Amino acid sequence: MRSLFLYPTIASVSLFFSCNENIKDDRPNILFCIADDISYPHMGIYGTDWIHTPGFDRVAKEGLLFENVYTCNAKSSPSRSCIITGRNSWQLEEACNHWPNFPAKFASYPEILEKHGYCTGGTGKGWGPGIALDSAGKERELVGKMWQQHRLEPLTSGISNIDYAANFREFLKQRPKGKPFCFWYGSLEPHRNYEYGSSLKNGKHINEIDSVPSFWPDNEIVRTDMLDYALEIKHFDMHLNRMLQILEECGELENTIIIATADHGMPFPRCKGQEYEYSNHVPFALMWKKGIKHTGKKIKELISFIDLAPTFLEVAKIEERSCGMAPITGRSFTDILTDGVSIKKRDFILIGKERHDIGRPHDQGYPIRGIIKDGYLFLINFEPCRWPAGNPETGYANVDGGATKSECLKSRKAPQCEKFWQLSFGKREAEELYCIDKDRDCMVNLVWESSLQDIKEEMKSLLLRNAIRLIPTRGFKSRFTIKSGCVR
Repeated sequence: MRSLFLYPTIASVSLFFSCNENIKDDRPNILFCIADDISYPHMGIYGTDWIHTPGFDRVAKEGLLFENVYTCNAKSSPSRSCIITGRNSWQLEEACNHWPNFPAKFASYPEILEKHGYCTGGTGKGWGPGIALDSAGKERELVGKMWQQHRLEPLTSGISNIDYAANFREFLKQRPKGKPFCFWYGSLEPHRNYEYGSSLKNGKHINEIDSVPSFWPDNEIVRTDMLDYALEIKHFDMHLNRMLQILEECGELENTIIIATADHGMPFPRCKGQEYEYSNHVPFALMWKKGIKHTGKKIKELISFIDLAPTFLEVAKIEERSCGMAPITGRSFTDILTDGVSIKKRDFILIGKERHDIGRPHDQGYPIRGIIKDGYLFLINFEPCRWPAGNPETGYANVDGGATKSECLKSRKAPQCEKFWQLSFGKREAEELYCIDKDRDCMVNLVWESSLQDIKEEMKSLLLRNAIRLIPTRGFKSRFTIKSGCVR
């Protein structure tokens, strides 16, 4: 595969647009708004009353509300790598991990769009954490040039002082006339750390929480932690709402594709960094006034984050096979936008992970592959002899610190509550099967249920055919094999 930066077609198209900035390009703009750590269904329009999100709700009402969108890897770097490349994390070599060196051989969709006449930029958190250099050792702008100069006084100590909306306005002011834009709004919220109790100081009350996930203790501390999380989601949404208003003011709202989502689940135990419903299932709404045929619909089709890059390329009229990206494994869902129906529905979603944060001897990972199909989630834990959230002596480092983590850790000392520790930090079986239609909390492992063995074997076979092999590269095995419960 030729390098993106040497591809002649891209260079010629870029030169055409740079020399003809006054020519109106009617391809749609793209505003991609991604929060840092929100689980489905934690937006107001999904019925979560303790979270106030008028911006997200507007995008859904005037566009489409998606109910089954998943990231294939529930951690920042690998999830964002999948978004920008259209490839599953196990197809991205080092970029399958958290804090990686992003391989120079893989192009991102913003880089491709920029080469094809788009003006690209971003604010807040782009791709990362990690290092991304080109083949000459120069730092890459994987989501475009970052605009961070405008600042604000944050509501709490846990909220960033970056004025995301003001930076978006500045970007639009300086955009060359006639160019479509691709802008990445990467909120740093609701990532940890939170100012504990900040939600209560701002008028929230613990009784607003309608239910606490079954895998945490239901007490005042956990409920307060959840409300602090909700307060930071509100901050993400406030800037999204301001950006919608900015687009209206400058006459760009009609032909801008606006996506609001999160990179993975909430930063709480058994969520972020794991591979369950609260880990990988994310909120997702899309508005495109000029392009969506039937607005206000709820979309139930399975969508993977690897489907975003091919969708963006298609609406930008860029041919995948000749754009310089590595082969994309996601599929465009523009048919849902323009026709209101999916011509080629996904039958299943693949998820998994390799290594996230440090916390085991020799920096070992906890490889998982999973599949979601027909209301079931099936997982293979290839190293069940390891601690899934990191070793005890290193503090279970693959779970962010916070009040709920502390409550789950304390529960081990109370026999009647030990299940909360086990579910979040304890070792797991080699295989797990959950009926997520009835058990979204993934509390009852059905893997040994006799009536479900045919379903399990079908899902396992499909998973092993589609998601086991890694792209062979230095330092990586080409496939996993299971022997005595552990990878050999």
